[in-house]
Amino acid sequence: MGESDHIARASARGLVAAMAMTGMRRVSRNLDLLEETPPDAIAGRKARRLLRRLAPRRREVAIELAHWSYGAAGGVVFGLLPDEARKHRAAGPAYGLGTWLFFELVLEPLLGLDLPRRRKITSRAMLVLDHVLYGVVVAGRLAPEEGVPRGSASRGSAAARPVTDCAAA
Repeated sequence: MGESDHIARASARGLVAAMAMTGMRRVSRNLDLLEETPPDAIAGRKARRLLRRLAPRRREVAIELAHWSYGAAGGVVFGLLPDEARKHRAAGPAYGLGTWLFFELVLEPLLGLDLPRRRKITSRAMLVLDHVLYGVVVAGRLAPEEGVPRGSASRGSAAARPVTDCAAA
């Protein structure tokens, strides 16, 4: 697989991982385990004027698309890590935790959000869990199936051989 294919796959995993986070956050919010999502906090405090130009339903879409784009970019960053680092079993969860820490310790203060002090422990726990989920999906380790071929077997390419390590895919 070429470098551009590798980066495109990493970006796609990041996109899907951010979408998985969205689902988990929706459940967490509906169970009153999460007060406010980070994308909503940023939009409500820092992008308010920009988002006011959109109809209310379009605002939610814009916020979600921004989060998914950020997730796709995070997937690219993971994909650029050395192979040895990405192949480690704990790489995905550790990367997910790292993205959470980066947001909480670097981006939130830079944006002047001051959210960590106001969040309840359950909200923080849910954010940690959804970032671990993000990392697992980004690393391609959520549900790998050994022996399942990818691509067309008729091409005789490496894509048609069984998958043995999803992180290398």
